[in-house]
Amino acid sequence: MATTFDIQLHHYSRGFHLITRDIVAQLPPLPESGLLVIFIKHTSAGLTINENADPDVRQDFETFFNKLVPDSAPYFIHTCEGPDDMSAHIKASLIGSSVTIPIKNYRLNLGIWQGVYLCEFRDGGDTRKLSITIL
Repeated sequence: MATTFDIQLHHYSRGFHLITRDIVAQLPPLPESGLLVIFIKHTSAGLTINENADPDVRQDFETFFNKLVPDSAPYFIHTCEGPDDMSAHIKASLIGSSVTIPIKNYRLNLGIWQGVYLCEFRDGGDTRKLSITIL
């Protein structure tokens, strides 16, 4: 049987942020085994799993994505919400909107160096809502 509910993250600045603790703090007791699916309900931010120890990794992600998809590219047509609008949508599509994590022994079964990232691609990003499903 699946359980689905929403949680809200506080505002994060533009960048890649570890949010594993934010998520775990808002979870009910987990089953002995199963899956946790986290889905972000926004089109200008994404979720991924990566390095949780060295903050340089998150900075390198930010640098890479800003070079790959620059703000204010002259070929963007959709710019009504500012110079970071269309680039944020593209980056969010490249990263993706969900992650799935196994549950083992009542805990998230992440690797020792893994954490969940909120990938915030807007300069003025708002609070973000996540839909959580426990299977």
